[in-house]
Amino acid sequence: MIWNDAESTPHKATVRIVIADDHPVVRDALKTLLQMEDDFEVVGEAGDGREVVEKVRELEPDVLLLDLRMPI
Repeated sequence: MIWNDAESTPHKATVRIVIADDHPVVRDALKTLLQMEDDFEVVGEAGDGREVVEKVRELEPDVLLLDLRMPI
């Protein structure tokens, strides 16, 4: 939770997530589930290891949801 000094009340910070899996169906399912939550934002997806590195460098997410067995 983040405090806004001007308002002196807490508000939720959005957690920025990149999903990395070589199966598009799995990525889509995870994205759908995560988007149901107000404080989660899926900012990117990757289908192989090289793309993961590029997306993380480019988007600087808070969380990387990573399949450990992917090509490249």
